[in-house]
Amino acid sequence: MADSTLVTLISVGVTFLFMLGVPVFLVIAYWVVGCSFVLGLTLDNMGAELLNVFNKGFALLAMPLFILTGDLINKSGIARRLSDFAYACLGWLRGGLAMASLGACGLFAAISGSNSATTATIGSMLHPEMVKGGYDERFSAATAAAGGTVGIIIPPSIIFIVYGFLMNLPISDLFVAGIVPGALMVIGMQVACWIICRINGWGYLIPLQLNRVLKTAFGAWLGFFAIGLVLWGIYTGKFSPTEAAGVTVGFCIIAGLVSYVITRALRLRQDKTWEEKSYAEQLVVEGFTLFQIPGITMRSAEITGILAPLIAVSVVMQQILSLLGAQQVIGDFVTSMGGYYAVLFTAMIIVFFSGMVLESLPVTIILAPILAPIAADVGVDPIHFSVIFLVGASIGFITPPYGLNLYVASGVTGVPYFKLLRYTVPYLIALISVWVLVALTPELALALLPNR
Repeated sequence: MADSTLVTLISVGVTFLFMLGVPVFLVIAYWVVGCSFVLGLTLDNMGAELLNVFNKGFALLAMPLFILTGDLINKSGIARRLSDFAYACLGWLRGGLAMASLGACGLFAAISGSNSATTATIGSMLHPEMVKGGYDERFSAATAAAGGTVGIIIPPSIIFIVYGFLMNLPISDLFVAGIVPGALMVIGMQVACWIICRINGWGYLIPLQLNRVLKTAFGAWLGFFAIGLVLWGIYTGKFSPTEAAGVTVGFCIIAGLVSYVITRALRLRQDKTWEEKSYAEQLVVEGFTLFQIPGITMRSAEITGILAPLIAVSVVMQQILSLLGAQQVIGDFVTSMGGYYAVLFTAMIIVFFSGMVLESLPVTIILAPILAPIAADVGVDPIHFSVIFLVGASIGFITPPYGLNLYVASGVTGVPYFKLLRYTVPYLIALISVWVLVALTPELALALLPNR
């Protein structure tokens, strides 16, 4: 039997496994192993490549550290303070709590760098509050899923780290380039949210009170400090993204431990409302004990244990696709489109449809090495294209049939997956509009990079 026939049969088989719900990592791994045998590649070669991914990828060390950062700020209560501040600022608008949850997603993303962690944390915290506040539970869950898309765009971003590692681009520049597009994504979704809530009359309004805004901002100072620490260190070149991740983890551990000691020593109650808390009580959060850190670390390790093998097998998959000539076929197709905008929008369409069926990591690892050089050949700035590519990949988080954030939101809220789909449409329209705007306006990605 011809090699091409065997590869086709293997591809059909793993597609069937994917449709049955087999984890993406195993689907790709089965395909890689099967095709390796067909092409005569030894498993020793596969093992060596898997090892090289992490031996040569110092930048990838930032990934588990930023995941741990997200778990630490969630457990310590810093994430709750950030969401309280967002609600104080936006609660006076129709749909203010839903808009605040999107704003909280943006703030959380600026520390954690993960879409699933953002969706899970904000969804579990604010979904019950939104339902109590008169919002449809399906819309509330869809809002958490949509808000999580900015988790890989607003720095620090785990996927930007992977992209920079693959394409040999400065990760600090990628982080800075994601700031404005990430903010626009949040604003675009908030506008869509406001329109939908205004039409349906969802949400209770609270008065805009300067004292409430100031007090909740004061209470969120630890979160703001962590965000500023990461951005300042990377932007000024004081430390690399990997070092920034380590510094942020250290800060969050110290903040959590010290806050716990102070809270217990002074017998401060964290269940008070903002009116009942003094400014002094807002200085500390709930925190955690030294004995809770192993449990927090284990949860982060479980997530890393899912992502790290996925990165490794996707790299090997990329190499096999190259041997099969698939990359050449895709490259020739995109190149044949002709000029700047034709190539750009063809690449965007490929990324969009790939994101519908694959997680952002394999999409990035498989397609970025193919599409980025072609885009560069027609004059697209590599940093600008990275933002275009990853904004498109992030939209896939709320696009069926895969839609990872939809599964995460469904899991933490209890709302069935298929009931969320209808309520993601306004957010998809907003995100695609921002995506096209970013693609057509390079300055949005490059404005904070004067050296580009």
